[in-house]
Amino acid sequence: MDRRIVVFSAIWGPDEVDWRAHMSSKMSQVSLADGTQVFCIHKREALVLDEHCEGYLDHGITVDPGDVVFDIGANIGLFGLRMNQRTDGNIQIFAFEPIPAIHAVAAANLAPFDGSVVLRAGVSSEPGEMRFTYYPNTPSLSTAHPGMWQDGDSELTQAVLGNAHNGPMWYGRLLPRFLASYIAKRLRKGAMEVQCQLMTVSEVIAEHKLVQIDLLKVDCEGAELDVLRGVSGEDWPKIKQAVLEVHDVEGHLDEVKDLLSRNGLTEMVVEQEPAFINTSLWNVFARRP
Repeated sequence: MDRRIVVFSAIWGPDEVDWRAHMSSKMSQVSLADGTQVFCIHKREALVLDEHCEGYLDHGITVDPGDVVFDIGANIGLFGLRMNQRTDGNIQIFAFEPIPAIHAVAAANLAPFDGSVVLRAGVSSEPGEMRFTYYPNTPSLSTAHPGMWQDGDSELTQAVLGNAHNGPMWYGRLLPRFLASYIAKRLRKGAMEVQCQLMTVSEVIAEHKLVQIDLLKVDCEGAELDVLRGVSGEDWPKIKQAVLEVHDVEGHLDEVKDLLSRNGLTEMVVEQEPAFINTSLWNVFARRP
């Protein structure tokens, strides 16, 4: 999934970013590999993110014309953009991105598609508000659970090492731990706190009178279990497929698997990418039989 963005952007030099420019809705543009022009915050981050959009459709997960897709943790909206291209715009995307600076970019990228609803909100077990941490040097790390990215021999340091050692550049395999730790600190430099709105899946289903969610895609930096807890019993049958990045802390992976299975999404594949061995990061792909 998109975790590799943070490492490749860091090792080969992230673009510096100015928060005031973000808040005034100034953003960059970049041409993706196929020539598609998109808005972004960091050009290299956008390019790597785009390379991994297809990874959400592994293990039998599909997106077809007419589908309704929830993109929770939409980042700059490239998954929604690519799914619109795949279906000739015949799709309804609900993209959730709570950080104002990132949301502005997602809204710009999805503006050409009539079926896109871009919500400036996080998704949780109940509606309300929560303080998020925004990382200007690496927006993809932004989270309501910054404890995941602590100093020292942390999850992020290990992710930097794993991605470098398993990446396409041979010299990445030579990256020592002390330098990975330095990179991890640089990624977190200039962190800012932002108060953001929270919604639930069922709240959005009710507001938009949705009868089905063909794909629930969740990549929201540690909040995935709360997302599932925000689905009411009557709404679970409406969800046909789910793909999640799960941070397996305090047994969260088993709880996610149990929630999905108990609610009928029993065709399940759980995998850990080679780059994330020795981290808590897992991918879960689940479908109804």
